[in-house]
Parts: sequence; C-alpha cells; structure tokens
Amino acid sequence: MNKITIIGAGNVGATCANVIAHKDLAKEVVLVDIKEGVAEGKALDIWQSSSINNFNSRVIGSTNDYLKTKGSGIVVITSGLPRKPGMSRDDLIKTNALIVKEVTEKVIKYSPEAIIIVVSNPLDVMTYAAYMTANKPSQKVFGMAGTLDTGRYKAFLAEALDVSPKDIHAMLLGGHGDTMVPLPRYTSVNGIPVTELLSTDVIEKIVERTRKGGGELVNLMGTSAWYAPGAAAAQMVEAIVDDQKRIFPICAYLNGEYGLKDIYLGVPVKLGRKGVEEIIEINLDADEKKLLVDSANSVKETMKVLDDMNLF
Repeated sequence: MNKITIIGAGNVGATCANVIAHKDLAKEVVLVDIKEGVAEGKALDIWQSSSINNFNSRVIGSTNDYLKTKGSGIVVITSGLPRKPGMSRDDLIKTNALIVKEVTEKVIKYSPEAIIIVVSNPLDVMTYAAYMTANKPSQKVFGMAGTLDTGRYKAFLAEALDVSPKDIHAMLLGGHGDTMVPLPRYTSVNGIPVTELLSTDVIEKIVERTRKGGGELVNLMGTSAWYAPGAAAAQMVEAIVDDQKRIFPICAYLNGEYGLKDIYLGVPVKLGRKGVEEIIEINLDADEKKLLVDSANSVKETMKVLDDMNLF
C-alpha cells in the first residue's frame, strides 16, 4: 500500500504507526496531530529506527496538514481527549464526537476511498459518529475494540495456564468496556476447550479482569494503555493490507445481525482488503444472548447523547 495515515500522535497513535512501519505495510506512514511538532518529532524518531529495525516505510509527521494524508488507503483515527477527573461520560462523548466528526471530514476530503478504523473513545459511539460523517459503506468504517480485548483475555489465560498465548483462540462480543461479552464456550487452547483446562471460578475471574482491563492499567499508570491498543489497531491494518481474511472481533455496524439494527457493536468479522467482508453470526445460548442485548442497550444509551447533539 502506498500510504497509511494515523490521526493523533499520542501514545496509541504513535505506537500504531511504529508497528505499521516495522511491518513495512506501506511506502509511507503519515502521523497527524493538532499539537505543534509532536507528530513530526515522533515520526522522525520512528524513521531513525528504520535501519536498526530493518524496515523501509517512510514515516512523516504533520501538524494539522491533511494535504499530507492525500491518497491514504487506510486511516486510523485515535484523536480525542481522555476522560479527566470530574468529567462526566456525557461531556466526554460531546467533546470527542466533535473532534471525530471534524477529523473524519478532513480525512474524507483528501482520501475519499480510505478504509477508516476508529480507536477513539467511547469507541462504539465514536465509530458511529465517523460512519455518519464519512457517508461511506459501513464495511469501510469500523472500530478497534474486540481485537484489544481479546488480546488481554488471551494474555490472562496464558498466564493462568502457563502456556504460550499463541496457542489460545478466543472470541468476545459486545461493547468495549464493562458490558463486553467474553465467550469461554468459544475459547480454546490449540483446539482444547478452555472449560476443560480451568475451573469455572478461574475463568469468571479472568473474564471480569478482561472487562476491567483498561481500568486496571489506568490505576497502575495514571493514564490509558497504548502498547496493546496500538498493536491491535496495527494488526487490523495488516489484515486489510495483506488481504488476510482474518477473523477478528471488531466494532462493526449491525443491520439485523444478532437481532440488532442501526448500532455499532463488537462482533466477529472477516477482515480483508475490502474491509469488513463478512459479519459472522455465531450461535449463542440464552445467557450469552441476554449479555449481548444488555451490552447493546448500554451502547444505545451512550448513543442517545450523540443523537441529542444533532450533528448529522
């Protein structure tokens, strides 16, 4: 691919750009940020590692100059403010929705054909905001959440089992956060169901830790995670660039699948060159269905704040 752009040169955006460059997924990787010099500095730092880490992708930075993003095949949006002490969830949605809308408009102006991956929080709602702004098929606008959440889930399982995380296959559904729906029934270790290897109690503790995975890191560091989120977004980019047809849980637009309509929610999809090439509907038992509906209702509550802004 000729060009991949990452909007937002904070920790997540810069990490994503770094991983994409290391994998040589594009001739040019563009980092854009609103803060003077930040994108340029981080891009230069990454580029100076090219001979050390053996990659050719040219990494460039820009302060709010979207002309440099022109002709991007994929754009990853990480822009937005983190939630600050005293800031309500509604305030966060209002602030970040305006940022995501503005950024998406600029992206579309210069790269009308780009596939857009949203990483900004609150993820499900910000992906919907980008979709409404971009006015593109939903297959080309989606969010990164499940890929990260599954990564956390697999890491915790690998620790509990003392095995390689490479051998763990897992699936999650639902919104990003406390209402996500990990599925132990669809989790295996090299084909062996995890339910045969760990007790129900241990699995439930791991599921709960996964749900609160982001909060655990904020408590430890005083800020949000970036290595795993950045790598997760880059993994999605790689699947698209190389047309890998990978099955990932991502934040996708549902139009009847799982009995849900007009909502962005975490579901398994086939990811390839065209973006979301297929939404995969897996059979859920009554408890799993209830958890998914509860998660969707939670996302819809958050979406009401966006709807009340009358941005679209």
